[in-house]
Amino acid sequence: MNTPRTATVHRATSETDITVTINLDGTGQTRIETGIGFLDHMLTALGRHSMCDLEITARGDLHIDYHHTVEDTGIALGKAFAKAMGDKRGIRRYGSATVPLDEALCEAVVDISGRPFLAWSVTFGRDKIGEMDTELFEEFFRAFAMSALVTLHVIQRAGHNCHHIAEAAFKALARALRTASEADPRAGGIIPSTKGSL
Repeated sequence: MNTPRTATVHRATSETDITVTINLDGTGQTRIETGIGFLDHMLTALGRHSMCDLEITARGDLHIDYHHTVEDTGIALGKAFAKAMGDKRGIRRYGSATVPLDEALCEAVVDISGRPFLAWSVTFGRDKIGEMDTELFEEFFRAFAMSALVTLHVIQRAGHNCHHIAEAAFKALARALRTASEADPRAGGIIPSTKGSL
């Protein structure tokens, strides 16, 4: 993996204008500006714990609600991840992580498979964290998985504090992605599939 695994994606619609730059082999440096404080906090954690450098700038119709900005940020980030992955030659492909945050415990399992799917088993005991609707976390994870072309399972094992649950889920995703996207030293540069492509 001597080729830089970086990508920039710009997504502009009548509802949002989003630019994402990702370096899969970074050091976890982030610059996040979505206009949604809690989402910025989660994306900062995602970058730091995946060791991906992330720059995300999003402008959206927040005067309506946060849905379009959250979903479209997930889409743009997923597309940037897929683009940076290239042909996926020599990667581990699979990754899983279980991350605690105080009483909360969340697990993420990812397959960089080319087959997008989200299985979401996370529940929140209230409708909002700060100003962000908790139902939007599932929308973000789904948008990311579909656009990144990965199979993703996110499972809440324990917890009742909504902030802790959300943060544990993002950190678990980060660690699972880090493992799955890393070079496998035994793979010899092959594509990790019996089909010969992912």
